[in-house]
Amino acid sequence: MSKIRVVFIGKKEDGEYNQIFKHHQKLLKSFGVELEDVNVINKEITKAQKDSPKTSQEEYSKALSKYRDECFSVALHPESKDIDSFEFSRLFLDRSRVTFLIGGAYGFDRDFVKSCDISISLSRLTMGHKIAKVVLYEQIYRAFSIINNHPYHK
Repeated sequence: MSKIRVVFIGKKEDGEYNQIFKHHQKLLKSFGVELEDVNVINKEITKAQKDSPKTSQEEYSKALSKYRDECFSVALHPESKDIDSFEFSRLFLDRSRVTFLIGGAYGFDRDFVKSCDISISLSRLTMGHKIAKVVLYEQIYRAFSIINNHPYHK
């Protein structure tokens, strides 16, 4: 069984976004994939977001570093490489655990991004975290559809 974790800076979602997560979680189970959603927010992050972008980036990086070190880590960063769905699907080959890391409003500092196994961009467009997560969930499902020759990708 593969385990994929999506870790992001922010409050837990409810309503429609949580329904979308649960839908993709259910779809991925058919491929033997466990999808976990982890929200990280603490006093230091909240305070840093009021201070400055640089302080915020440092706090985001500090808060997510333990998740980065546990398995193959993928930082989502707008200045990183754009990849297509086939390249994205190769991130999961020969890996049973993958963690995607999504920073807060100010992103990650460069050192954190470099310390991850890989960094990718979902788009050059700016989008809110909730939308980015929906795009990510869909691409994860699409990736496993590609890997398993499921017709969804067509």
